[in-house]
Amino acid sequence: MSHPSRNINWIPVLLLLAGCGSVDKYNPFSESKPAEPWKPSNATEYLCEGNKRFFVRMLDKENAAWLIYPDREVRLEKSAAGNSYTNSVAILEINGSEATLKDGATIDYQACKAVAVTK
Repeated sequence: MSHPSRNINWIPVLLLLAGCGSVDKYNPFSESKPAEPWKPSNATEYLCEGNKRFFVRMLDKENAAWLIYPDREVRLEKSAAGNSYTNSVAILEINGSEATLKDGATIDYQACKAVAVTK
């Protein structure tokens, strides 16, 4: 025969376990929370057609641009044209808050707008 006091000892444990169902929304390691996109510091974020994006950090009094892709970074030197930067493969043209980027045959970003400057 079981003692009633033993059954009462399980009540707090059962209540704690019942409350664990909503832990995921507070858990920073939970899969249900989408990861925030990585943003490099001190760079301008450009958002282009097709939801493509890249970042640019100006260097050497705007005589060079540091182009930041999600998987790599490239230094581009200012060309004689004045508003474009290149490394002989990639060409970045910046006109105020608008930009275009061509990098080889695979990257052709058009209608890019500066959306934010990261800190």
